[in-house]
Amino acid sequence: MHPFTYVRAHELKAAAALAAEGGGTEFIAGGTDMLQLLKEDVRRPERLVDLSAVSGFDAIEAGPDMLRLGALAKMSDVAAHPDVNGSYPVIAQALLASASPQVRNMATIGGNLMQRTRCPYFRDTAMPCNRRVPGSGCAAIAGENRLHAVLGGSEHCVATHASDLAVALVALDAVVVTQAVGDGRRIRLADLHLLPGATPERETVLEPGEVIAAVEVPATRVAGRSLYRKVRDRASFEFALAAAAVALDIDDRGVVREARIALGGVGTKPWRVPRRSRRWSARDRNRRHSARQHRALSPARGRSRRTASR
Repeated sequence: MHPFTYVRAHELKAAAALAAEGGGTEFIAGGTDMLQLLKEDVRRPERLVDLSAVSGFDAIEAGPDMLRLGALAKMSDVAAHPDVNGSYPVIAQALLASASPQVRNMATIGGNLMQRTRCPYFRDTAMPCNRRVPGSGCAAIAGENRLHAVLGGSEHCVATHASDLAVALVALDAVVVTQAVGDGRRIRLADLHLLPGATPERETVLEPGEVIAAVEVPATRVAGRSLYRKVRDRASFEFALAAAAVALDIDDRGVVREARIALGGVGTKPWRVPRRSRRWSARDRNRRHSARQHRALSPARGRSRRTASR
């Protein structure tokens, strides 16, 4: 493990000021990802700023207009919160599909969004990885890439983003609120993570000295009728082969007025599918299904009639 200076912060703005000084400063909160990276010598900070003692940023607040999650709220607490389960079920389901109960008891909302990729080449310091060592190459492209991205990759990197929560938040148009030395800012979750392009080592739009303070999710009709589905190799503590967060606005007649979909496990960032606002219903679906059946059977019917005429 690379030696580093440890600082325990008690205010988020003070922590941001330390990071703004540069010099290889990184943050740690729950530590469920960072500790692994430190032990494997993947991360080599000169100074590690501990946020776990910062107070006032672990609240879970549900109001008539939005859900606000403090960046230091524990994943398990958010998943168990009655307002999250009742009005934002896709968030609770995504959290419960993440990691293990022990990890969820320690991991924070902000840390989950900022976690590093699970690409085995990134985490193996003996292998080339542009995300870890810029310019060294991407071993995944010609290597074992079953778990890698099919959307958003480049010749420099095809690593997927690992967060289930981020996929759910992107589907719900969530916003990240940041703290910095000066003014913080509000960033759409869909814009937080960057495509790798030619600079895969830069994973988010956050600047040095900028840290996530909270996540805000608007209270919308689609949020209440939402779900998360995840396909993985085993039922617990496994990352997605493919995942989807779906949120629907359905009227009293069963007509879907709006559908929001985000995908996980297949993209280099949480992947938002272009919004569907066209109205459709179960009757529309049945009509389309019948039309497809008719087209599929038409050649066979034509052959039958020609056979009968002979």
